[in-house]
Amino acid sequence: MERGVLFLGLVQGLTEFLPVSSSGHLALTGAVFGYGDMTLAFELMLHMATLLAVFLYFFRDIATMLMEWSYGFVNSNARRWAGWRFGWAVAAGTLLTGPIGILLKPLAGKVSVSMLLLGINFLITGCLLMSSRFFDEGSGTVSLRSGIIVGFVQGLAVLPGISRSGATMWAGLVCGLSRDEAFRFSFLLSAPAIIGASIYEARDLGGFAEFAGALPNGWLPASVLAFVSGLISLMSLRRLVVGGKWWGFSLYCAALACIAVIYSLIGA
Repeated sequence: MERGVLFLGLVQGLTEFLPVSSSGHLALTGAVFGYGDMTLAFELMLHMATLLAVFLYFFRDIATMLMEWSYGFVNSNARRWAGWRFGWAVAAGTLLTGPIGILLKPLAGKVSVSMLLLGINFLITGCLLMSSRFFDEGSGTVSLRSGIIVGFVQGLAVLPGISRSGATMWAGLVCGLSRDEAFRFSFLLSAPAIIGASIYEARDLGGFAEFAGALPNGWLPASVLAFVSGLISLMSLRRLVVGGKWWGFSLYCAALACIAVIYSLIGA
């Protein structure tokens, strides 16, 4: 069991940020290898580990955005700063992501146990990534409009197989953002979404004793593995996105789609 726990930690860390859908990977590996039966407590710990990687990697961006956004409430000149626009874009995107994610949660549960639906979603992700190859480099900056659009897409990405990072970066590029701006906004927008989702899920947990008792053996090294691998995947992804080469993940998603569909036909 501990080996499976470590494997899930690695899968979560690598796929949480790469545009290949971590929830889709966990559902697929669960069906094929029998590693997907995670307790809610363990799932939350892995999400917190990858969230910590986001905070560490984007610490300067987050601190600057919060400072400039807060200062904008007391100084009109500060409202011309990038952090003021970023802050409102994140707020608007988050307000859209939450309700959409909650509404789609029952459907997400059905997708996670249907390899056919999972395969279709992997294919959708692959098509989005492939289409990004033909986008011209944008020069726009984050605005309230882009926050609303990217936030809406992030809500749809609650469905397993639809990559949150892939879909939101794609939406950012559609809004005319530069590749680096689309990358930064995608992950700055992810932080409140992950926190909100974790709080929402945690309502089903009892006290600390029940939470701790639901954690499997090896949860701590698995969480550390998720954090480290997540940090590495973030650093790697930024180079690929800025270099315009992240569309290559579309081929990987297409392969996963084939595996999921084939398994739906001959598995189970």
